[in-house]
Amino acid sequence: MSQQWEQIAVHARRAVMSPVWAAQVLTGAKSFGDNPILGSRRLNELGLHAGRVALAHRLATWRRSRLTHLVSAADRAQFDENGFVLRRDFLPRADFEALVAQTKAYRGRVREMLQGDTVTRRIAFDKSVLAHIPAARAVLDNPEWRGLIRYVGSADAEPMIYLQTILPHVVDVGELDPQHDLHGDTFHPSVKAWLFLTDVAEDDGPFVYVPGSHRLTPQRLAWERRMSIESAVRDRLTRRGSPRINTAALDELGLPPPRTFAVPANSLVVADTFGFHARGTSVRTSVRVELWAYGRRSPFLPWVGLDPWRLTALGLRRAQWHWRIADLIEEAGSTVNVWVPRTDVSAFDPGTVAPYYPLRRRW
Repeated sequence: MSQQWEQIAVHARRAVMSPVWAAQVLTGAKSFGDNPILGSRRLNELGLHAGRVALAHRLATWRRSRLTHLVSAADRAQFDENGFVLRRDFLPRADFEALVAQTKAYRGRVREMLQGDTVTRRIAFDKSVLAHIPAARAVLDNPEWRGLIRYVGSADAEPMIYLQTILPHVVDVGELDPQHDLHGDTFHPSVKAWLFLTDVAEDDGPFVYVPGSHRLTPQRLAWERRMSIESAVRDRLTRRGSPRINTAALDELGLPPPRTFAVPANSLVVADTFGFHARGTSVRTSVRVELWAYGRRSPFLPWVGLDPWRLTALGLRRAQWHWRIADLIEEAGSTVNVWVPRTDVSAFDPGTVAPYYPLRRRW
């Protein structure tokens, strides 16, 4: 009898969720495992995933063509060729030194997440944080910062912005940081930006990117199709829509080896994270601090503006809302929020786990 009820529950869930799963085809939903339509081998053999990828890239190209005025010709050429823009000495020295000094002096609320042996710490910008770090406000209002993020992300919208700290080798758990694997974040163009407040050495977990992997070539589209068809037997993160790739497969796609960004402090990197990227390995415990931005807009919207997230006031609240919603879901007994709150913490504090960090919250 219990088995019959389980079957009834499964059929009822499908009946309720089917319209939702179908509607998600025209959104940025990416998980093959959570949506049986997106993960359908038959539909992906017929070209569902490949069609979504191709349409999303056509629309992104159209939107970018209307944002070219926001970036210089040199930055545009660097991005078009490589999929990233690297700017050393991005801020005037005095402005950068003020940003670092104010960031070191600030202690407040943070969130932390454990991935493998690495802790990621984030401080979400709001009015209170910006009052203590006014130099950060100057960066957020910087036309070059704003323009690069919008052009690379193909959207005139405010990203989510944090002070982010990467703390490798915090725990010895026998698990590797999954960010070490080359991967794309999703099936459509999206943007991440790093303004490094600390030097990043070659062996200290630098950003890694495969130049040119942001382009949707025929080889990449064929790879995306194969990956979607095989998604059921791929690794967990690929099934969730963040496909992993090994270096041997890069040759098959006509791509060069990954480039490592060992850069001095005050370097800015803005990248399209449809391109394959990773976090390089670190040989030691360390503290890497950056002003970090993340933007992923719904890929099937054809227009550039008319987006509520283009308003700075809303954009700054977005990160806090995201965490609060996750807290409410956890309080309702659904899933655990992997972002653990802490208080009176600096972005430059070293990493530690015990006693405040329950390992059950691993990502």
